[in-house]
Order: sequence, then structure tokens, then C-alpha cells
Amino acid sequence: MEKGLSLPQDCRDFVHSLRMRGKYALFLAFVVIVFVFIEKENKIISRVSDKLKQIPQTLAEANSTDPALVLAENASLLSLSELDSAFSQLQSRIRNLSLQLGVEPAGEEEEAAEPPAPAPRRHVLLMATTRTGSSFVGEFFNQQGNIFYLFEPLWHIERTVSFEPGGANAAGSALVYRDVLKQLFLCDLYVLEHFITPLPEDHLTQFMFRRGSSRSLCEDPVCTPFVKKVFEKYHCKNRRCGPLNVTLAAEACRRKEHMALKAVRIRQLEFLQPLAEDPRLDLRVIQLVRDPRAVLASRMVAFAGKYETWKKWLAEGEDRLREEEVQRLRGNCESIRLSAELGLRQPAWLRGRYMLVRYEDVARRPLQKAREMYRFAGIPLTPQVEDWIQKNTQAARDSSGIYSTQKNSSEQFEKWRFSMPFKLAEVVQAACGPAMHLFGYKLARDAASLTNRSVSLLEERGTFWVT
Repeated sequence: MEKGLSLPQDCRDFVHSLRMRGKYALFLAFVVIVFVFIEKENKIISRVSDKLKQIPQTLAEANSTDPALVLAENASLLSLSELDSAFSQLQSRIRNLSLQLGVEPAGEEEEAAEPPAPAPRRHVLLMATTRTGSSFVGEFFNQQGNIFYLFEPLWHIERTVSFEPGGANAAGSALVYRDVLKQLFLCDLYVLEHFITPLPEDHLTQFMFRRGSSRSLCEDPVCTPFVKKVFEKYHCKNRRCGPLNVTLAAEACRRKEHMALKAVRIRQLEFLQPLAEDPRLDLRVIQLVRDPRAVLASRMVAFAGKYETWKKWLAEGEDRLREEEVQRLRGNCESIRLSAELGLRQPAWLRGRYMLVRYEDVARRPLQKAREMYRFAGIPLTPQVEDWIQKNTQAARDSSGIYSTQKNSSEQFEKWRFSMPFKLAEVVQAACGPAMHLFGYKLARDAASLTNRSVSLLEERGTFWVT
């Protein structure tokens, strides 16, 4: 009698089939695991190989050497290249084996998408002189949300540091202005604390010049809660803020994509060369000029106390104005002209970094000139700025205030012609003739041509002004 019962033949076949399928499944799983492992290892080594291959290529370019020779001299790099080739062959064979076994080959791992490179941070300097329309043009940058804009921060230096005009003192002041300007472009706003009077305490000040003309200094979080009984001379226009926290302002500057400021105290363009060559900065200089006859007419109204000599000369009908007054006017025009000539020559350090703009062109075509300036700066112009320009250049009448930025610009730029005595225009034309010729301002031959609207005193200039 048999010791045990034997299984039926069908059951034995079924068990045998399960065992064979299990073996094939384990084998197939092993092959897939090996393939995936080799794929990952191959991926890593290929990337390392590619990076290392770039090294001899770079050396070859720098030294004019054949890349193959450089690679042959480095056995480790050569071995790595051969290993990369061997893995590529093995990868191909495993794919063929997978297809034969009925297994879909694993797809290549997608490259990790690299984040897009941030747009380069631009540092825009609006370089002008007083009464050239720089407050108005500066608003083109102040109204853009991704730009940190400062209005005349160098005013504090001029008020604190005393320099006599001309000679070494003028050069000394230019160097101080330049060094402070560099720190401001780097968002080191603490540099201003040494020049603000009275000195800030705990980085808080109520005396930041024209704070309200910089939106960035009146936005959250720079605009801290209002403090009662604390008088701020240059307060924000549209909201009440506490004293300016310089630390918060510096942090806001660093968060913005770009930096811009306007300055009427930078006279010599050549002093900006170290800033243009500083690798931490991407400087763009926009030099704004205006007809010197219009500038003088505006200054005699805005800064009346400084022009008493001129007014007395006009009132008393004297033949000649004091020579020192004429020399001062001539010196101002010449410094502007020399800077413009330097920029238009396009030295290597200024190439692509300088633009010359006439205020009269901005006044006649504000939106077009704004687009040109933004294109030059390499910053996209937003609809927010375009809307501001449309609303603030079609005013029924100019707003009051010497720093007003609301103008009927198409009419405003020639108003000076109908109030300036011709003999005053003659003095300006004699002192500033070379600058007027360079910038395309025509001379008035007589009083009639000065006040005749049909006689243009402006030569048309095109894209020549962008370099």
C-alpha cells in the first residue's frame, strides 16, 4: 500500500506551470532592475563626463591648443570617455533584450528643468541739471513697480560737504558724489546717514530729501505706521507714514528687480567710468538736456534769489552783464557739452551704456521717448507707466510747484520764448553757442523770430541720440 496519496496529473502540471512563471517573473524583474540601475548610473557619469570634457575645450580655446591633445595628456579624462562609450553600448543591448522579452524600455529621465535665468539687474542714472525737466522724466521710472527709484539723494551731500567751484575742489566733489552713487546703486542706503542732518537715530530719519517723490519709500513695508507729533519735512504724498526706516528701505531696494535715480549734481561723465566697469553694476546713463535759454528762464523764476543780478541788469537797461555771471553760464553749458561729446564718441567703457535725450523731444512725444529709454535700459515698459504718461501729459494747465510733474507737455516746452527778453536770449546764445549747436537748438536772429510760433528753434534729430 502506498504511503501517500499522489496528486492528479492536472494538479501537478498546474503547480509546475506556476513555478516556471514565477521564475520567469523573477528573471524579468531582475533584468528591469538592472536596466534602471544602469540607466541612472549612466546618466550621472554622462553628465560628469560632459562637464569634464568642457575643461579641456576651454583650456584649448584659451591657449590655442588642440582639445584632443589636452585630453590625451589626461588619462583619467580619457578613461572616463571610454567608460561612457561602453555604458552607451550596454544601454543599447539592454534595450534590445527588453524588447525581445516584451518589456517596454524605460524612457530617459527628463532633464530637471532649470529655472529661467533672472533678468539682469539694471542701474539707471538720469543725469541732468536743474530745470531741465528731470523731475518729470524721472517719473517714467518712478511709476514702474519693479524699479527702486530715488529722487536726488545727492542733495544731502551737497548740503553737508562744502566745495568751492572750479579746480581741484570741483574734482573732489565729483569723486564724493561718484562714490556715494555707487553705494546707492548697490542698495547701501546707510551711506546717506552720514550726510543727513540731524543724524538718524537707530536708522530712522524724518529728513530724507523729497521722500514723497519716491514711490518705493512710501510703499509697504517701508511705510511704517504713522507716529503722532513727529514732523516729517518731506513726507509721502498719498499716505501717512512714520519716519523713514533706512534698513527697510535698503531691503526694499534689494528686492526690486532694477534700480534708478536722478541726479543733477553729476556734471562730468568721465568720472562715472569706474561705475560702468564695476562687475556688480550694469550701468545705463541717460543724459537729459534742454535748450539753455529755457533753462535760464525757468531758473530765474524757481530760484529768483540767485538771479537778482540778472534781474537788475534787465530792469536798469545796462549794456553789459557782469562778466562772472556770463562765465558761470558758459561753464555750465561747456560741462554739459563735454559730457555729451564723450558719450557720443562711444568709448569702450560707455558703449551701449549712454543715451542722450532732449527734453523738447520728450515733451512733444512722451510715450515714444519713454519706450526708447526703456528699450535702451533693457527693461520692459509696463502699462502702468504708459497710463501715467497719458494722464499727466494732457493736463489742461501745468500744476503749480517748481518740481511739478503734471504738464501739458506739448505746449509747455516753448512757453519761455514768449516771456524772455531778446537781449537775455542773446547773452545765452553767445555763452552757450557750441552746446546749442551740438544739441540742435537754433539761434534766434531777432526778437520777432524768438516769439514767432511758426519759426522753429529746434532741429529734428532721430535715433542719432541713442548710442
